[in-house]
Amino acid sequence: QVNLVESGGGLAQAGASLTLSCVVSERSDSSYALGWFRQAPGREREFVAAISPISNLTFYGNSVRGRFTISRDKPQNSVVLQMDSLKTEDTGVYSCAAALRPRSYSLGYEYDYWGEGVLVTVSS
Repeated sequence: QVNLVESGGGLAQAGASLTLSCVVSERSDSSYALGWFRQAPGREREFVAAISPISNLTFYGNSVRGRFTISRDKPQNSVVLQMDSLKTEDTGVYSCAAALRPRSYSLGYEYDYWGEGVLVTVSS
């Protein structure tokens, strides 16, 4: 069982930055792909970013590429999502997820474990 706990959500102005963190309970978290997904009210869940195990390759959704950065924080056993140049359309609940052997990093159903999510609200 892998537990994921997100933090860092909140309210931000458009153009500002926020940092989300997800602490992973599994000590061998480097074996897992870790991803961030978001869901806005009335919309389907959307892939945001993911980082592969071992080699730490990164992947991004089209709407966030160039603005968001995903990274692993090994001392903190966590994955961090740095969100810059926020837009109002970035508003939503952001959830962290872990996958042992995903066939695709951008598909939510490939992930085995999920956090509860944190709300990010971007105002204009």
